[in-house]
Amino acid sequence: MKVIVLGAGVVGVASAWYLAEAGHEVVLVDRQPGPALETSFANAGEISPGYASPWAAPGIPTKALRWLFMKHAPLIIEPRPDMAMLRWTFAMLRNCTAARYALNKSRMVRLAEYSRDELVALRSRLGLDYDQRSLGTLQLFRTQKQLDASAGDIAVLQNYGVPYELLDRDGCVGAEPGLAATRDRFLGGLRLPHDETGDCHIFTNKVAALLPAKGVELRYDTQIEGLETEGDRITAVHTDAGTLRGDAYLVALASHSPALLRPLGLRLPIYPVKGYSITLPVADPERAPVSTLLDESYKIAITRLGNRIRVGGMAELSGFNRALPPRREGTLRHSLNDLFPGAADNEASSNFWSGLRPMTPDSTPIVGATPISNLFLNAGHGTLGWTMACGSGRLIASLIGGEAPPIDPEGLGLDRYSH
Repeated sequence: MKVIVLGAGVVGVASAWYLAEAGHEVVLVDRQPGPALETSFANAGEISPGYASPWAAPGIPTKALRWLFMKHAPLIIEPRPDMAMLRWTFAMLRNCTAARYALNKSRMVRLAEYSRDELVALRSRLGLDYDQRSLGTLQLFRTQKQLDASAGDIAVLQNYGVPYELLDRDGCVGAEPGLAATRDRFLGGLRLPHDETGDCHIFTNKVAALLPAKGVELRYDTQIEGLETEGDRITAVHTDAGTLRGDAYLVALASHSPALLRPLGLRLPIYPVKGYSITLPVADPERAPVSTLLDESYKIAITRLGNRIRVGGMAELSGFNRALPPRREGTLRHSLNDLFPGAADNEASSNFWSGLRPMTPDSTPIVGATPISNLFLNAGHGTLGWTMACGSGRLIASLIGGEAPPIDPEGLGLDRYSH
């Protein structure tokens, strides 16, 4: 079967890999000059299946109001006449119940845990090196309220058999020795020892470089202009470099997926939620993190990537705005230097960056078929594209090929929004 894959971020490249490995003829198309140059370029670097949690949760509306007025706010909303943002926000609020949170988290953890295992297997099979570490993730609690609230997530981890460690101050310093100088800043933490870290951009480029040997045709610098239909089938993709035809079509365009499919009558509940990151050289390895630390107060991840430190986070609702306000960089630097003072070279260029995370209202990606018989989706991974890429790529390849899926796909498809 010939499959046209639209989008060469980590999700699209992983999908192309597994499709080619299954014996399909694959064409990978992207408007950028290479892979992973948008949302996959400089994300936080964490692969954290156990922390795969919906943003929509009980108490979030109240917390969101408080976050908006914090000096270093984890949530920013830029008011604008944007009906897509309003629809997405109201749909997210409807998911802020205990029952929906539990259901959505169960779906996310199922896919994320499988994806981490697939990543480990693929890395071993291909001999990949992308500044990865397998040293776990530490969620740091600065307040007793945060520590108490972790009980809900621990119950889900127990339910899915995900190993965890609830740590006091000494335990946190034992896991991350660089915290020794700032132990007065926190009370404890939740550590998931099986989580990993790694540079998503490097990984995606290394996998993409192997695709031609698998017979995959790479079409970079190619603007996708629209899809041609006949009856209930896609018959072609129109691009600025000509028309492409295949047997099946996979849309993995992250936040840009809704605009492509809207003319076909498909409304995808995906909205771009902007995140930011900085990347600084390590100045003192003894003070630097050894893996990923999640600063629960500011919703910021601090990750060690080789001789670099990546700091990423925040959630901004501002459409497709890619501006880089200095105050957002200030928030990232504050979290880093408050917990790991002296760890990074603050005089070096920070490579300040923003990316548009493709969020669904329930935080679960859309992986599966559509009402159009030969059109498939692998989009809406939000902050977890890196965590879920290999699992969702392997899953969609099986669904396109008509094979038995490697995990239960229930609740991962577009049809869940019609219930």
